[in-house]
Amino acid sequence: SSNRTGSSPLTFILTGIPSLLMSSYWMALSLCCLYLLMLLGNCTLLWIIKTDHSLHTPMYYFLPMLAMADLGLSLSTLPTMLAIFWFESTSLRFEACIVQMYFIHSFSAIESGVLVAMVFDRFVAICCSLHYASVLTSSLIMKAGGGGAIFMRGICVVLPIAILIKKIPFCRSRVLSHSFCLHQDMLRLVCGDVRVNSLYRLTVVIFTKGLDSLTILLSYMMIIRAILNIVSQEARAKAFSTCISHLCAVLIFYIPLTGFSIIHRFGKHLPPLTHTLLADACLLVPPVLNLLVYSWKTKQILRWILILLCRR
Repeated sequence: SSNRTGSSPLTFILTGIPSLLMSSYWMALSLCCLYLLMLLGNCTLLWIIKTDHSLHTPMYYFLPMLAMADLGLSLSTLPTMLAIFWFESTSLRFEACIVQMYFIHSFSAIESGVLVAMVFDRFVAICCSLHYASVLTSSLIMKAGGGGAIFMRGICVVLPIAILIKKIPFCRSRVLSHSFCLHQDMLRLVCGDVRVNSLYRLTVVIFTKGLDSLTILLSYMMIIRAILNIVSQEARAKAFSTCISHLCAVLIFYIPLTGFSIIHRFGKHLPPLTHTLLADACLLVPPVLNLLVYSWKTKQILRWILILLCRR
């Protein structure tokens, strides 16, 4: 078998939301508004952080990285989501599907890495406050994020996944379960041996999101222990309040992701709508809610947003 039938290129058929008509214009309009909020909101956030010098501190250096990861996730899914619900176009070329899959998984791994860097910032600020300025220098943060350590990890670990899946034949039904291409969904349609692909994907998940989530969990256990050891109740509340935004971002990212992984593995008997909604939540919820959480919890950002809205 081959990835081509005769001379015609292999195409996949993407699926919208089950039981919802493809020509549902209210759904298309809602998606347009959602993507507009994601794109304008995250671009505004990047502009505010660049403009306001009071936000040029280690704590807020990681926020543009999170916004860029969210923008990447949004832009990765935007073409096919709008094509399905606005133009009723469900077919996607094999090569385009691989490119989309690569960017979705890369930006997801990058976002996970940024959340680890942010928890390290909170850990040093609360557990080693006297050494905060000497440990978290601008140089270290630029090497970790701006210099590419976090971004290079996401880009490099996912690249073999795209290369491996390009070499295997697809000869079953070519109907995917979602409005975008995901690796686990594409593997379902392969008729060859997928053991190498599955094993590598499992290794990537363990050493990125698995290790990241464990690091975040252990860090927060030590952060909570340090906060509880603070004598002053006011200082304790202040220390905890600096973690709320990040804790919300972690829950926003990992709860849908964990739910989708469990459903994908053990929920094959569940209706397709459940799988679709959880997959959509993994990619569409974090870019919107992260924006709202950080805008609400950061006074300087909220002030800038109110200034911009009042001007208009």
